[in-house]
Amino acid sequence: GDVYKRQEVTAAVAAMRAASPLVHGATGSVTRAIVADGLLAAGARPMLTETVDEAPALVTVADAFLANLGSLSSDGRAGLLPTAEVAAERGTPWVLDPTAIGLAPVRTPLALELLALGPSIVRGNASEVLVLAGGGQPGRGADSTVAPDAAAEAAHSLAAAHGCVVAVSGAVDLVTDGRQSVRIASGAPVLTRVTGTGCLLGALSAAHAAVAAPFVAAVAATDTPGHVLVQLRVGASPLLARITERSRRELDIAPGRQVWAQVK
Repeated sequence: GDVYKRQEVTAAVAAMRAASPLVHGATGSVTRAIVADGLLAAGARPMLTETVDEAPALVTVADAFLANLGSLSSDGRAGLLPTAEVAAERGTPWVLDPTAIGLAPVRTPLALELLALGPSIVRGNASEVLVLAGGGQPGRGADSTVAPDAAAEAAHSLAAAHGCVVAVSGAVDLVTDGRQSVRIASGAPVLTRVTGTGCLLGALSAAHAAVAAPFVAAVAATDTPGHVLVQLRVGASPLLARITERSRRELDIAPGRQVWAQVK
């Protein structure tokens, strides 16, 4: 059933902020800025490197690891597997984000190899989850061509077969560990117009997995109780901040609205 204990999610968010976990993110160059800024806004600390010469060594000091296949580079291709192997051997919680798998001849088999290492959480859109489970049509690039519910059966099977949590993102997210599930209506059309929001969700899942069980961590990353992430455009640069839902309502913050912000 779609049940989970909100107090556990609230506790996970508080614990993550208190611990300020170091999240090692192997993620694409296109989304590194939003991933780093989003982690800092949420209370975690980012460390973003993917090279085979350094990443496997640096992950040994991380509290969590994100293996993201977005804008996959030659360095990322070489470094992801060895880094994930070290994380798995050390028992470090880690998240697999199989961005844009399906038609891509390099990242698709790489995602399957990473899956075999036993990630704590798999986070992807419905098309990516269907491909990872061995069926379904690939998406269009990093965009899904089907809704999360179309991948519900595949997500449950994938979670049960690999002993992980599967989080399927969309207008209504689905999080399952194969035994329990929850649907979270936290999507918004504006998210599809900001590059890297899915990558950031994977990073936030990793941050919460450093302090909570994978199922609770995936839910906490998707449905932070009473808080929202706001992206402000300051000149040519984006600025991310986490504010309370009450503040958002009282300030009447909405996409495209001009606001004044004091940056400390």
